[in-house]
Amino acid sequence: MFYFEFATANRIIFGAGKLNELDKLIERDTKHILFVRGGSSRAIPRLREILSASGIPFTEYQVHGEPTIEIVRKGVEAAQGCDLIIGLGGGSVLDTGKAVAALATNPGNVMDYLEVIGKGQPLTHAPLPYIAIPTTAGTGAEVTRNAVLESPEHNIKISLRSPLMLPRLALVDPELTYDLPPEITASSGLDALTQLIEPFVSIKANPITDAVCREGMRYAALFLRRAYQNGLDKEAREGMSVTSLFGGLALANAALGAAHGFAGPLGGMLHAPHGALCARFLPLVMEANIRAMGSRQPEHPALTRYIEIAQILTGERDANAIDGVLWTNQLVDELKIPRLSTYGMRPEDFALLEAVQKTQQASSFKGNPIELNAKELMAILERAL
Repeated sequence: MFYFEFATANRIIFGAGKLNELDKLIERDTKHILFVRGGSSRAIPRLREILSASGIPFTEYQVHGEPTIEIVRKGVEAAQGCDLIIGLGGGSVLDTGKAVAALATNPGNVMDYLEVIGKGQPLTHAPLPYIAIPTTAGTGAEVTRNAVLESPEHNIKISLRSPLMLPRLALVDPELTYDLPPEITASSGLDALTQLIEPFVSIKANPITDAVCREGMRYAALFLRRAYQNGLDKEAREGMSVTSLFGGLALANAALGAAHGFAGPLGGMLHAPHGALCARFLPLVMEANIRAMGSRQPEHPALTRYIEIAQILTGERDANAIDGVLWTNQLVDELKIPRLSTYGMRPEDFALLEAVQKTQQASSFKGNPIELNAKELMAILERAL
């Protein structure tokens, strides 16, 4: 027998046009709302209308770029006097809202609770109620229990993590993704695929996440290219919103792997988008894992899982594990994911060794099905340049 648990947002509502029902979902005794948002979504004016019509006072807090520790600190200040937080945006906005909701009710500052670079103390008080509304299809942050924050001082991205941080409500409306540009559709969609493949082969995979990952990968294989080629393809946008949601459910309840292990440190070092980094590393890590297990642990059960991944992605019953790598690599190229050199990293850069060392320390790396050594990690990094 083995142990597992599955936890997610208190409530998930999915469907095109569901944003219009938000006013019915806000508790009538709410006194003041903090509206955490990005700057580009066409849904922002609509949400303002809904909140204004509700008669409940609200304060807006805009997030520029990926969240830093300082952005969260200022968000906590903005949340004073609020009893509900609503986040509308991509993963950066949703993670900011989660972190602000948590720190608004817990004493001390963010460094008391951050893992690796902070004290790693557990949250002791329930966060403010939080409604998460994604406008991208990638991170699945609306159903995860962590917030990824950048620390420019340490050149790293790190998580604030607690089971208490799961949103009160995840409202997933695919209509909010219709106007995403192709490059964001690509990086966020491949991030979602990474968050399905890595948990499926992780050391913490369980029967529930397995089912979610299998179905999510099928959706990604069917709809990611279509959403990239035609953003107004409603069926494809809906399919990718499902993919993203399932990826969030999977990573929150299993574990990730070396692709995310690289993406955290390098995101802080290169100030590069998280989704693009995960996408660039995904096929490289898949291949490295397959070869490492084949040579060192040929009976490893994850090898069979990589075969299943290949069969799901390619649609071919006789596909082998490397076929899945080739399919994924081709998709990364088709969707024009940048190489690390685009962000300024070079083969002679001393930061390569630093990146490997930080990857080995990353919490995500610990979920990888096999422990890749420094030489293998360096080879992956050099191929990503």
